[in-house]
Amino acid sequence: MADLPLPPPDPQFVLRGTQSAVHALHFCGGAQGQGCPLLLSGSLRGLVHIWSLQTRRVVATLDGHGGQCVTWLQTLPQGPQLLSQGRDLKLCLWDLAEGRNTVVDSVHLESVGFCRGSILAGGQPRWMLAVPGSGSDEVQILEMPSKTSVCSLKPEAGARPGMPMCLQLWQANSSPRPLLLAGYEDGSVALWDVSEQKVCSRIACHTEPVMGLDVDSQKARGVSGSAEKALAVWSVDEQQALQVRRTHQLTNPGIADIKIRPDRKILATAGWDHRVRVFLWQTMKPLAVLAFHSATVHCVAFAADSLLAAGSGDHRISIWSLYPHT
Repeated sequence: MADLPLPPPDPQFVLRGTQSAVHALHFCGGAQGQGCPLLLSGSLRGLVHIWSLQTRRVVATLDGHGGQCVTWLQTLPQGPQLLSQGRDLKLCLWDLAEGRNTVVDSVHLESVGFCRGSILAGGQPRWMLAVPGSGSDEVQILEMPSKTSVCSLKPEAGARPGMPMCLQLWQANSSPRPLLLAGYEDGSVALWDVSEQKVCSRIACHTEPVMGLDVDSQKARGVSGSAEKALAVWSVDEQQALQVRRTHQLTNPGIADIKIRPDRKILATAGWDHRVRVFLWQTMKPLAVLAFHSATVHCVAFAADSLLAAGSGDHRISIWSLYPHT
């Protein structure tokens, strides 16, 4: 008799206490030189919780979005600052240094859609922010922290992609020019040259709105998921042309979020079917189906030390230790 495959593991531990659905997750390095990372979570009730993974408890709660769902969290590389985006049409910049948790600036957003922002930041004081724009099909690019408008990216003449649903600012290894990948309501993914304010390439990846995407800038290769039962893997060539490389069929429809691990070995998807799926990034070989949650998994995040976090509508955050770095 053939050996049966090993059952998927249980979570390493589970964080409870958000008291509402978890819609955003982000790992950041431990404070004041501590080795253990902190986990940030954003809830449907508009709160940001900062979790210690050592004590598995909330160490701070940030309330800056008037009870409206927090959809995106991102820390800045140059210091203990946090960006949080909410359905209150506000993006808050928090100062978290030395135990502070104060909003030091905010950006008013024009769009009421589901689209999360994206940043492009080295260690420089100035950085770039992409958010949905004032027109339903536009993306606004701002230079931060001055909030200076760089440009508004509007679809090319004749294109009707609908609303931007997900954004990813990045730079290819071969060029310092800022690029933007945008997934749209019509299922297309477009690559923008931000400096030229033009679409370099657009491909039809999905038949439903693109709900999440991530890019591997070293390999100039990315992956996207939508409301349908397939993931699309695509690449960007030296002429900045997008090309669909393969699709991977899923058992159930609906991908809410996708993340490639920082070492670019594996990726994880957050599913409407309550499951987290883990794949080998090089080949898209399925590695595990993590069936712990009892409601939609809205978001996933990887820590640098290979921990995976998943946040769900069941008010819980599961923490997994999978395929450690070799």
